[in-house]
Amino acid sequence: MVKKLVMAQKRGETRALCLGVAMVVCAVITYYVLVTTLLPLYQKSVWTQESKCHLIETNIRDQEELKGKKVPQYPCLWVNVSAAGSWAVLYHTEDTRDQNQQCSYIPGSLDNYQTARADVEKVRANFQEQQVFYCFSAPPGNETSVLFQRLYGPQTLLFSLFWPTFLLTGGLLIIAMVKSNQYLSILAAQK
Repeated sequence: MVKKLVMAQKRGETRALCLGVAMVVCAVITYYVLVTTLLPLYQKSVWTQESKCHLIETNIRDQEELKGKKVPQYPCLWVNVSAAGSWAVLYHTEDTRDQNQQCSYIPGSLDNYQTARADVEKVRANFQEQQVFYCFSAPPGNETSVLFQRLYGPQTLLFSLFWPTFLLTGGLLIIAMVKSNQYLSILAAQK
């Protein structure tokens, strides 16, 4: 009976140890992926200064108004703001600015024109309702554009690192508990 109990303990310990090691390995791989993908985007983001933006004007540009320019066929919101004492164009995120510099907001669903137009009108109404809001600007020298929301801010970085840290901590705790259990069982067997 004692031999069966010891064998069951060894199998359980081996499985728990494998689980702990697998959790640590997964956490290390996740850290590697985050460091190679998200961290460079965070470091490249220059939109660090938070300031108050005052709405100057909003304009919905339709496909007819943008004729002659290479712009996709979707409604586009153009927002001018006053930030830090100067005029600037407001962009929703860093990606919006990279996709199309003639649009402050690009709707999420571009399949249906009417749905996209309704989405743009809803965002425009939100801006007109709230005339003063916080925005992110680049350091002095590039004040002609500001961001409404940062994609690669410190909160995103911390949230992305939370789960791998949780996984790493859990794996190390499992390994430590198995090893301490083995050590205590060896001490108990010697007495």
